[in-house]
Amino acid sequence: MNLDTTQLFALAAALGWASGLRLYAVVFLTGLAGALDWVSLPEGLHLLQQPVVLGASGLMLAIEFFADKIPGLDSLWDMVHTVIRIPAGALLAAGVFGGDQGSWALIAALMGGTLAATSHVAKATTRAAVNTSPEPFSNIGMSLLGDATVPAMLWLAWEHPAWFFAALALALGAMLVLIVTLAKFLRRGLRRWRGAGTAPG
Repeated sequence: MNLDTTQLFALAAALGWASGLRLYAVVFLTGLAGALDWVSLPEGLHLLQQPVVLGASGLMLAIEFFADKIPGLDSLWDMVHTVIRIPAGALLAAGVFGGDQGSWALIAALMGGTLAATSHVAKATTRAAVNTSPEPFSNIGMSLLGDATVPAMLWLAWEHPAWFFAALALALGAMLVLIVTLAKFLRRGLRRWRGAGTAPG
């Protein structure tokens, strides 16, 4: 199946945005879909369906799935992956257009990196705020929501690009609101914590 420009950009945006949430799920699910001939991957993404890449990404997906359910460890995982998810999102988005379409690949890379950064910051901020709650269930619920959202958005990008862009616009709007709101919440909490630490005993 030859994808038109709209479909290619939808796929690039989906790969970039979802990488900020679940990079290894993106790599594994995209590669698996190509390996099983569920979809015809663009040439620049064929590497993802190689057995070695599938095995490595599947292993990392399993590790991330459990790490993301443990309060505290999830925030540490997000912190470490700040330097991984954003450039990976840019590379995956650029791979949609391959090396033969340099200008489009560059635009896709910039878009993918920006979307990955936005979703990553929103995820990390949200999980840090949720971790202030003593019970673990809200943390697990947020993690499961991310687990479900990534394949849903990838599927929308492949099958219904117009609906994907609408969903992406809503998601980005919600994420920007969360980033601003929760950043203020976390700053207030940090100030209270510092104040309690310096108060006379």
